[in-house]
Amino acid sequence: MKKPSLRTVAAAAAALAALAPAAACSSKSAGSGGGDAKNAKIAFLMPDIASTRYELYDAPLFKAKMKQLCGGCTVLYQNAGADASKQQQQASSVLAQGVKAIVIDPVDSAAAASIVRMAQSRQVKVIAYDRPIPAAKADYYVSFDNEKIGAMIGQSLVDHLKQEKAKGGILEVNGSPTDAAANLIKKGIHSSVDPSGFKLLAEYDTPGWEPAKAQQWVSGQISKYRGQIAGVVAANDGTGGAAVAAFKAAGTDVPPVTGNDAELAAAQRIIAGDQYNTISKPIKIVAEAAAIAAHKFVQGETPRGNTTLFNTPSELFTPTVVTQDNIGKVLLGPDGALKADKVCTGEYAAACAKLGLK
Repeated sequence: MKKPSLRTVAAAAAALAALAPAAACSSKSAGSGGGDAKNAKIAFLMPDIASTRYELYDAPLFKAKMKQLCGGCTVLYQNAGADASKQQQQASSVLAQGVKAIVIDPVDSAAAASIVRMAQSRQVKVIAYDRPIPAAKADYYVSFDNEKIGAMIGQSLVDHLKQEKAKGGILEVNGSPTDAAANLIKKGIHSSVDPSGFKLLAEYDTPGWEPAKAQQWVSGQISKYRGQIAGVVAANDGTGGAAVAAFKAAGTDVPPVTGNDAELAAAQRIIAGDQYNTISKPIKIVAEAAAIAAHKFVQGETPRGNTTLFNTPSELFTPTVVTQDNIGKVLLGPDGALKADKVCTGEYAAACAKLGLK
């Protein structure tokens, strides 16, 4: 999808801002919009479909928890398809429909600040989800610790390269430059890679987290640093998979590559030996935490986080690094997010058997 211009996003933000004075003058009943707490409307605004998690896991899990907490509540789910201006429009739409709380994973963390201000002017609470919104103080933030994620995948890779006595340097494939969470992951990666003794050959901020763009960049680096790349630290499974594809297309051995999100395809790559690690951050944990926080807000209560980030009360969870050594226990075990009969299919069956996965 074509990335909106800054002018387009600014125009959308201005349109929202223009409504703010009217919203500020609204009555309290207009601000609370969704009726009483037992019949409240809650918006769940997700950023893109490039990552399969939002449609397959985040939205269904959030809806299920909300139904458990509040049978009469309605969840208005929207996905922006990586379009920041579309997310602005979706926010305006759910506000017009009278939501009492908005849970938002922003496409563009800076542009989302206008959504926060607009919602709060209508006394609608905003919960930043997965990605923070530094330019405006949301009412709450729920996520795994993104800086720690970066540090963990980076350190896991560095430790492995040292154990294998690898020679050469590291490529770093970061996430979207407009995603504040990606910047935290990037900071964490540098905290592990920079003092590692391995040279950082080059790094790239992937626009919109788009795997095709990450693959194109890695392909160029393979040509430039042929024979010198010891490993690739990629900020998520999409960019990690793109790096793996680039090496395969170049007809060269795939070095250890990191990931994050524990997507099914990433689990299969790890089992096959194409991807070194990923991060397990059970979506159920954050989706349900966001639902609990939203429910408290619509009841007039204030959830309390376990820390503060960007001046926002935050609830941050600790993730788990997954490699071949623990994938059976963490991802495919009784409480794992994935099932062996879905992962160990076709070409992956033999590799699963070799690892004792069933």
